[in-house]
Amino acid sequence: MTDSLTSFLRTNTQLNEDELNEVLQYFKPRSYKKNSIIIFKGDDCDQLYFVVKGCIRTYYLAANSAEKTRYIAFNGSMGTALSSFIDQTPSIEYVDALDNTELLSINRKHFFMLVAQMPEWAAFYIRFLQSAYVQQANRIAQIVSLTATERYQNLLANKPYYVNRLSNKVLASYLDIAQETLSRLKSK
Repeated sequence: MTDSLTSFLRTNTQLNEDELNEVLQYFKPRSYKKNSIIIFKGDDCDQLYFVVKGCIRTYYLAANSAEKTRYIAFNGSMGTALSSFIDQTPSIEYVDALDNTELLSINRKHFFMLVAQMPEWAAFYIRFLQSAYVQQANRIAQIVSLTATERYQNLLANKPYYVNRLSNKVLASYLDIAQETLSRLKSK
């Protein structure tokens, strides 16, 4: 189960083999059934997840109870309720499993212990935060500056697997458009 995480860390860090093995020992397997909520709004998030198989997403509930998807993590990527993980405040979002999902998770205590002890893990954390920031800034820019059609076309051009893997409900939530609008765009 750790093969994909090992590959991910070899690609995204400069950890030597001893450091890599030490990091890997702190990741624990977890499995979730499709549509299981992993983190509820209000929970203190103390886990960072690596998706081995399946898919997780982070989302908010708007005042009208509509879901607003912030981030989706497919196989080979990481995700969590990041602001809660970082500052240990109650989560303002939910994290759920969109498929039957196998994860490897590291708890906050061990994650930040490694940040303090290993310069290469600290460098990975900085790159992880930079990537998260850029992704979210780009998403916000798209939502506020592009039409629904432009957002859908951009997704098709850059992440076509989202359209193939996600339900219309989740995809519409991610694009911040109505499901009816998404259906019209898909039929064109």
